Amino acid sequence: MDLLKRPRVLVGMVHLAPLPGSPGFGAVMEAVHRGARRDAGVLVEEGFDALLIENYGDLPFYPDTVPSATIAAMSVVLEHLRRDLPGIPLGVNVLRNDAGAALAIAAAVGAAFIRVNVHCGAAITDQGILQGRAHETLRMRAALAPGTAILADAAVKHGRGFTPGPLAEEVLDLVERGLADGVLVTGSRTGMAASQEEVQEAARAAGRVPVWVASGVTAANATEYIEAGARGLIVGTSIKRGGHVGAAVDRSRARELARRVRAYRDRGASAGNSVGNHSANPAGGPTSSPTVRRARSRP
Repeated sequence: MDLLKRPRVLVGMVHLAPLPGSPGFGAVMEAVHRGARRDAGVLVEEGFDALLIENYGDLPFYPDTVPSATIAAMSVVLEHLRRDLPGIPLGVNVLRNDAGAALAIAAAVGAAFIRVNVHCGAAITDQGILQGRAHETLRMRAALAPGTAILADAAVKHGRGFTPGPLAEEVLDLVERGLADGVLVTGSRTGMAASQEEVQEAARAAGRVPVWVASGVTAANATEYIEAGARGLIVGTSIKRGGHVGAAVDRSRARELARRVRAYRDRGASAGNSVGNHSANPAGGPTSSPTVRRARSRP
C-alpha cells in the first residue's frame, strides 16, 4: 500500500479490448495483449507512476460475478505486464463490480490495488442494482492478498443512490465502515470531470485516507484537482487518440499531462510543500466553503 502514501500519484488506465466470452471478442487473444502492452508501455515511458487495468471492452458488463474466462484472461494480461514493466505498481478493476475477482487476480499477479465501484451501500446503474459487499471483500483480502489496497468509488459514475445524500456521508461510510484504503471521486460518466468542490468535500471527510480523482482528468485541470485536495489522479479518456475512450493511448497527450503534473511536483518539492494533505482546508486557500454539497442524483 506504499503507493497510497505518495502525494500526487499519476495512474494511467489500460482499457483492455474485449476478452474471451464477451460479445466483442475477436477470437485472437494476442490482439488483447498487443493493445495492453502498447498502451502500458507508452504510459510508463511518459512518466506515469502506476497502471490500472480493467476489462472495459467487455460490454455489456456483468453486474457482479464475471465468468472464469474473464478472470483467467485478465490474470494472463496482468502477469505479462508485470514481467514487461518490473517495478510498476498495477491495479485491477473487474467491471462492473466483481471485487472478489479483482482480489483473486491481484493475489495471483501481486497487484498493488483494486478498484471497487460499489463497496458500501447500493447504487442503481445500467446493470441494475449493485450492492456493496465490503464485509466479504475485506475478509477475502485478509485471506488472499493482505497487502493489496482497496480503492472505493464514492457516488459511483453511471449510477445513483437510492436516497442521495451528502457526498461527505458516503465518504465517511467508505472509510469508517467499509475500511477503504482510498476514495475515488468521479464525474457522472466516463470521461466527465468531477467538480473541484466535491473533491474538496471528499478530502475533508476522508481525513488521512487519500482521495483520488478518477474521471475527467485532463492536462488543463490535473493540477487544479491536486490543489483541491486530490492525492492521486487516474487518467484514461483524455490521453487517448482524439479523446475517445476506446482508442489507443496518444503519446503526445500522455506526455503533456505527465509533464504538467511533474512540473507541479517539482515546484511543490522545491517549496517544501505537501499539497493535498487533507487538512480542514486541503486546497490551501481560504476556508470559504463550509456547506456540504449533495451527492449527485444521476439519471
